[in-house]
Order: sequence, then structure tokens, then C-alpha cells
Amino acid sequence: MSGVRVATWNVNSIKQRVPRFLPWLDERQPDVVCLQETKLADDAFTALLGDELAKRDYAVALHGEVQWNGVAILSKVGLDDVVVGVAGAPGFPHQEARAVAATCGGIRVHSLYVPNGRVPDSDHYQYKLAWLAALREVVRTGPADAIVCGDMNIAPADQDVFDPDAYIGQTHVTAPERAALAELQALGLHDVVREKWPDKRIFTYWDYRAGMFHQDLGMRIDLMLASEPVAGRVQAAWVDRQARKGTGPSDHAPVILDLDEAPDGDIGPVVPPPSARAPKRGSKKLPQAK
Repeated sequence: MSGVRVATWNVNSIKQRVPRFLPWLDERQPDVVCLQETKLADDAFTALLGDELAKRDYAVALHGEVQWNGVAILSKVGLDDVVVGVAGAPGFPHQEARAVAATCGGIRVHSLYVPNGRVPDSDHYQYKLAWLAALREVVRTGPADAIVCGDMNIAPADQDVFDPDAYIGQTHVTAPERAALAELQALGLHDVVREKWPDKRIFTYWDYRAGMFHQDLGMRIDLMLASEPVAGRVQAAWVDRQARKGTGPSDHAPVILDLDEAPDGDIGPVVPPPSARAPKRGSKKLPQAK
């Protein structure tokens, strides 16, 4: 398939986001959409959005649970060989709804909501690392054409947070987490947004508290990782910051990848670009640190 637009978005409750989500689909016209934190059981998701998605010609693969987690893939270009979960991954304590994969337009697409980790060296942190190790094995043995995307809950490097000093002692930035992500990428996956915009200030998540979005005090934790054959097709890769603005947004913005064609042009790393400047190092803290 050519001219394919792939998007990933942690919607932080699809039920709460419907007034934003459907107009966004109509505006951006993605061919494949990976969702995270849907926070709905599969039957409730279908009751809420099944008809609207069918009208827009999306086939739907779901892996949800009541109240927490939940992932989905929506596709206009085929939805084959659906697999829910990550083979060999641990639970906490049960298996959580954190992964779904399907073949869309000849590409193996993984929609992922990686465990948060909560506190470094905690049980949940160890669960996160073990979960990522199992994911690596699944991707290693999968097809050559692949996109591994979603809320990875890891900022790959210091440039992917507004101030490294503010994150000292926090998850998302520790050496073991970054090493686990690097081991996944070592399978031949390209961080296409960062590769396209190596020197730009790019975030995908901003805490709701303390005016973090308006100050552009964020993190880049929602990633698009593409295998070599897919990465070679990338014409545009960007963060749809517009979807984080206004009333009732998620605390994450969608990440959009255009293959073979770029219907909006190669329009930059963040759309629209933020007006806030980077703060002086050490001058801002995380809301939970205050």
C-alpha cells in the first residue's frame, strides 16, 4: 500500500475523548490509528464507537479492560493476523491490556502501552523491564516490515525531556529503561521522528498540572519505531500538538507518520510549533516535586 498515514495516540480514556477524537479522525484522515489507554472493555468500546468507525471504513482490533490500560488498532488498509498481548510477558499480577498487533497494508503494526514503572527499582519497575524484554523477543521473530509504536513510557535521551535535572530520581529516564529501549531499537528499528528532526525540541506528553503544556514543559515518550524497509518510506513524521490544545484534551498528543506521500507536506516536527522557550536548566520542577 502506498500513501499510508499511521498515527499513534494515548487518548487517556476514549470515552472522555470522543468529542475530540472523531473530529480529529475526519481532519487528519489517518489510515492506521494505534490507541493507548482506551480504558474500556472491548464490548463497551464497540458500543461507544463501533458504528462511527464503521462509517469511516475502519476495521478495529481491540484489547481492553475496564477502567485501566487498553489498546486498539484501527485500519482502513487491512487488519490481519491480530494478536493481543505480548507472548511471554509477565503480568502485574494478571496479564494487562497493553499490546495488540496486526498486519495493516503489509506492515506488522504493534500498538503498545508500556508499563509506567512508577518508582525506580520497585516491583512495577522490574515488571516494566521484564515486559520490554518479552516484547523485544516478539519483535525479533516478527516480519521485516514493522512499526512498533505507542506510549513507551521512556524518554530515549536527555533531549527528550524539558530539563534532565527535573527528572533525577524519576522513572522514564533511568539507564536500565533507556537500555531496554535501545535493545529493542537494536533489532533495526528507527526512531523516525528523532532521526528526521535530530536537533529539535519535541515532546508528546505534558502533565495536566501547573500549566506544563502552555510552558512547553513536556516529555517525548510516545514513539514511532519503524524497521528499515518502512523507515525508508517515511516522507513526514511529526507531533500533532494541535490535538493537545483546547477543551478536554488528552495529556498526550498524537504522533503521525506519512509513508510514500506527505499530504500536508513535510511540515515540521511539531504542529503547531510551541511559542514557549526552553527554560533555564534547573529553573522548573515537576508538579509532583513541588
